[in-house]
Amino acid sequence: MNSAFAKTFRSGIQPVEIASALRREIDTKAAVVSRDRIIVPSTFVVHLSGEDATAMHGLGSTLVDELHGLVKDHARAQGYSFAGPVTIALEADDRLATGTLRVDSASSGSGSRMTWQAVVTTGGTRHPLTKARTVIGRGSDADITIGDAGSSRKHAEILWDGDHAMLRDLGSTNGTKLNGTRVREAQLDSGMVITIGRTDLSFQIVPVSAPGRPGGRGDDVTRAFGVSP
Repeated sequence: MNSAFAKTFRSGIQPVEIASALRREIDTKAAVVSRDRIIVPSTFVVHLSGEDATAMHGLGSTLVDELHGLVKDHARAQGYSFAGPVTIALEADDRLATGTLRVDSASSGSGSRMTWQAVVTTGGTRHPLTKARTVIGRGSDADITIGDAGSSRKHAEILWDGDHAMLRDLGSTNGTKLNGTRVREAQLDSGMVITIGRTDLSFQIVPVSAPGRPGGRGDDVTRAFGVSP
């Protein structure tokens, strides 16, 4: 088999893991901009440890070509639209340990760039997340206040780095649910529902036009928040 996905290595990143990370990045950043259009990033940089980067580059152009095909096939199957030409690059990053990776993504169209805004909606009210740490709870000092007797004063928090989000329960009495499952901390993807007491909060990552912005930070959840995705 000539497929790069058929190659395996004794240790470190496998090609199939890069493919999965790209699909996950696309799904996480997918955002509805109109009834008939869901836009996703079009530029991807896969950061690898030096050892993993050397191994992947040893596969030549085959791996990148197959990743291009996979990304386009996945977008087509999900009904996504790219904001510009699809580009994928593999780069070495000495800060990453062998066996780990990080994906940066951006939407580069003709003449403009797009950044991403996290938004929490509850009771018909939208709350854009403008800080790295947003506290949700019953207390008046919470960033998002909910009038629910089942909520603690400082019930949970959302950590947002401009690209990825993490939900953490703050030791609440009644716990926090994500898509119906009780969690202590978990990665947040667009479209997920946080439940506190009897209150549902919808989490979305939406595109925001930002001409001239060089793109988001794209830190992976492991490095930014100290837990595995």
